[in-house]
Amino acid sequence: MYQRHWGLEESPFASRVAPGSFYESPTHEEALARLHYLVDERRRLGLLMGPAGSGKSLVIERFARQNRDLGRVAVEVGLVGVEPEEFPVLLAIGLGLNPRPGLPGPAIWRLVGDRIAEFRYQQTPTVLLLDDADGACPGVLTQVARLAKSASGPDSRLTLVLAGQPTRMGRLGTPLLDLADLRIDLEAWEPADTAQFLETSLRKAGRSAPVFGKPAVTRLHELAQGIPRRVSQLADLALVAGAGRNLTSIDAETVDSACRELGTIEVNAE
Repeated sequence: MYQRHWGLEESPFASRVAPGSFYESPTHEEALARLHYLVDERRRLGLLMGPAGSGKSLVIERFARQNRDLGRVAVEVGLVGVEPEEFPVLLAIGLGLNPRPGLPGPAIWRLVGDRIAEFRYQQTPTVLLLDDADGACPGVLTQVARLAKSASGPDSRLTLVLAGQPTRMGRLGTPLLDLADLRIDLEAWEPADTAQFLETSLRKAGRSAPVFGKPAVTRLHELAQGIPRRVSQLADLALVAGAGRNLTSIDAETVDSACRELGTIEVNAE
């Protein structure tokens, strides 16, 4: 592995899905602030949008943990592949319930409704974080719309957040989109964000001296188009390539070579 070559204690980029490795860039910080606004102001529905790899799932994880630290209820559910009969079960489990196997759907929904009402009576904010909402089946989206409509009223403590890619959010349908109180967009990183991410990640992994030269950072940012997941993947491959060549630092040529190996990002000649 390349860790010994670069004097690292661990891989700085290989597992960016870990909550502990979350790099809170300005765009992520702004998204978290706006999500807290939704809950603090008792709004019922927000849309978290960003291209694939922009960090939506990490923002959701971070936001859920922040809410739990504040004594609020936060339930995370990924909607890809979830069937309408599964959705209330996942909600019930997330809300701390344990519906017995074979319990009919309407009965599970009553349990969910009662628990949400209980939290409302206790004045406990409840947040439902639904990731990959743009990949949900129509039946589940109908159930989500019903939940969102139930969150109206001055005494409501329920907030829903739906995450997905902006080019696919039309799949949610007009009933849900019309209920949205706030749209939150995760923007691509600026060059300074990419540079800070690389430096911070390497430092956390035990490397104090720079590894990526300025031309390499610039090229990496251009090729990854500022998308966090791509930046992380490309940086990791560049470290592998640099170690294989016994380099003392990463240059732009090494970044190009790593990008060709990744195969998902087009390398254009200068």
